[in-house]
Amino acid sequence: MSEPSPLSRLIPFAVAALGVGCLSTMDAFMKEAALTTGTYTATILRSLIGAAIIAPFWLWQRTGWPKWATLKLHLERGIISAFMALTFFYALTKLPLAESIAISFIAPLIALYLARILLGEVIQPKAIFASLLGFAGTIVIISGKIGQDSFDNDAALGLASLLVSALLYSYNFIVIRRQSQMAGPVEIATFHSGVGGVVLLLGAPFLATPVATEAILPLVLAGVLTVCGAMAFAWAYARAEAQALVPIEYSGFLWASVLGWVFFREAVTIPTLAGTALIVTGCWLATRKGRERQPEPA
Repeated sequence: MSEPSPLSRLIPFAVAALGVGCLSTMDAFMKEAALTTGTYTATILRSLIGAAIIAPFWLWQRTGWPKWATLKLHLERGIISAFMALTFFYALTKLPLAESIAISFIAPLIALYLARILLGEVIQPKAIFASLLGFAGTIVIISGKIGQDSFDNDAALGLASLLVSALLYSYNFIVIRRQSQMAGPVEIATFHSGVGGVVLLLGAPFLATPVATEAILPLVLAGVLTVCGAMAFAWAYARAEAQALVPIEYSGFLWASVLGWVFFREAVTIPTLAGTALIVTGCWLATRKGRERQPEPA
């Protein structure tokens, strides 16, 4: 079997980066919708809209109902994603977008080692260094931005909610890797949104709020971006190891910095730029393949 070309090796990383961009933009729309119509209502509608968009494509493929082993993974990830999204979007209503994304970067760091424990992946020194470098970038950002702010009760609740979401997200990486080996991107995206929406529906009698008209367009856009991001991740994780793709998540801060300013006029500071430089360096190291040593002629 011929060795894959450098371009073909980079494609999964490019697709994963595209997925990060879709989901980062979705976060901005969801923050706007959650502030307008409530976190729970916005979260459940995003899931249901996403399921309504992608389900017809899955039915059109006529692949049939997934086997029980695959269905269990769909259910597992759907349940995890439901609470992961709810806690994250709640945090977005309490904290700035860029800082929320930065703190959530502890998830890829945890996922790197979960991949070793649960998937048996051998952790390469390069992947460890890349993730630590990206995490160092988040520390620079947090110390420069959040450390200067006065935290009230709302901000403390947002931070606690964000940490819960990050823990769930780290396990979510592992489920994606296993899930992508057993199902296609369209099926994964369908069950990701559908299961999450059904799980959240259980709390509707107690938590639902009226839907604000101005939140409808952001929610539709968020639903579309959720589907696109889910499919991109499913495709990429089926073709590259979790530990190699995880540092790509750090590029989400680049999106968050721009979107935070465009949507909410959140300024980008020097510590933010310095931390972002570390994050981008970590992503580059993660995707850079070392040059193999050629045997010397006899």
